[in-house]
Amino acid sequence: MQSLPYPHTLALPVGPALIDGPAQFVPLAAARVRLGFPSPADDFMDEAIDLHRLLVRNPAATFLYRADGWSMSGAGVSDGDILVVDRSVTPQAGDLVIAIWDGNQPTCKVLQLFENHMELHSANPDFPPIVLEQPTEVEVFAVVGVVRQIKRRSGHVRAR
Repeated sequence: MQSLPYPHTLALPVGPALIDGPAQFVPLAAARVRLGFPSPADDFMDEAIDLHRLLVRNPAATFLYRADGWSMSGAGVSDGDILVVDRSVTPQAGDLVIAIWDGNQPTCKVLQLFENHMELHSANPDFPPIVLEQPTEVEVFAVVGVVRQIKRRSGHVRAR
């Protein structure tokens, strides 16, 4: 259970991160990808990884949410991304979290904790922080991963 300075309960997330069948390993290149000029020595594979095992640390406590909007673009979260949430991880100040309060839709923000209130900060200067005073009942869950699928549209590559 999250140790926050507010009354809280557990949320019913959108859906569990379940996977049926055997692990699906995908080759992983030995070298990191540079965002500049590539090295010719990087033409080999090192190992294989299972993306589910990489992203889901605790399957029973892991849920997936789809991001909607652009308020977290500065934190690398884009509209349409999938947020991996692990309810067994205790959120701390500065963490990317999913928060739910007063019947509102879940929102993804950066958590800031203070003695008498908490703040949920966007990672986009066009969106002001949300200040939640005591005794607001808040459900807060740590985001432990972000998944983005790149879609090609009209000959251009664009984040989904």
